[in-house]
Amino acid sequence: MAEEKLTLPADAFEPLPKDEAQDNENIAGPSLSFAQNVWIRFKQRKAAVISAIIVIIMIVVSFGSTPFINKSTLVKSHPQYANLPAKVPGMSAVNGLNGKIKQNGKWVDAYAENNVPKDKYFIAGTDYLGRSLGQRIIYGTKISLIVALVAAFFDLTIGVAYGIVSGWKGGGVDNVMQRIIEIISSVPNLIIVVLMLVILKPGITSIILAIAISSWTTMARQVRAETLSLKNEEYVLAARSLGESSRKIAWKHLVPNLSSIIIIQTMYTIPTAIFFEAFLSFIGIGISAPETSLGVLLNEGQKNFQFLPYQMWYPAIVLCILMIAFNLLGDGLRDAFDPRGQR
Repeated sequence: MAEEKLTLPADAFEPLPKDEAQDNENIAGPSLSFAQNVWIRFKQRKAAVISAIIVIIMIVVSFGSTPFINKSTLVKSHPQYANLPAKVPGMSAVNGLNGKIKQNGKWVDAYAENNVPKDKYFIAGTDYLGRSLGQRIIYGTKISLIVALVAAFFDLTIGVAYGIVSGWKGGGVDNVMQRIIEIISSVPNLIIVVLMLVILKPGITSIILAIAISSWTTMARQVRAETLSLKNEEYVLAARSLGESSRKIAWKHLVPNLSSIIIIQTMYTIPTAIFFEAFLSFIGIGISAPETSLGVLLNEGQKNFQFLPYQMWYPAIVLCILMIAFNLLGDGLRDAFDPRGQR
């Protein structure tokens, strides 16, 4: 059987025009910086974006309400408004949000029984002293965020500086500095707070000092481990050979390359600090009444939980939302800064 010959047209091997050849070699897609890539990857994490919006709203509401909510308004009691349920304008058909409370199996208008003026309402109800629970939750959220910001501050100052120095120096200096961290980490935070109470009275100062002593150790360890790897990179060795000082190398080369670890670890430190403050206040060795925080509100609400569950539910919901939002935001930032983790 004779083989068929494949014939090609005469112009099959003609070279392409210069414009078309150049277009085929171009890389499709715009050139993006590292920050632009991080932003694009972050926007793809819907849960992280929603969490960031929730965190921003909470920060704006809690700190923006300072001129209207202060300690004097929070501690002032109004016995005639004691233990009122939530009443939200426009929600008259929803039991539990219309000023009614269930008593002996029946929904009773607590505002009418206590002769509360018709134009007076409390969106989150009141506590046993007639104080607005909504205002106390907002102020308590502010206290929790202040503690979280303090923890982040010590992470970004002591933790980052300590980790860079330890990893950069290496050898005996690194060995001594890591043993110090191990000693600090071996002492539970609760013990540190109790020791602070011997010197100071219960309050936010004791919590801040306890955080200042021990909260930065995790950040220092992570920064130190990454610094040990980065200090042997070519661009760092080139900077050293050119006579750059250690401080300038750390600021110009190490810190920018450590930024992803620093940001991610900070996002995980914040919810830990919030829970730490709430736990201490709940067991009575943190912030104490008449001052307020989310932990104080949980402590007061659990006493009447069987009959007035909303006094505990509302601060608990706010605390959960705050911690979940920061955790999801941290997960989103981790995925955005580390594209190798994408599936």
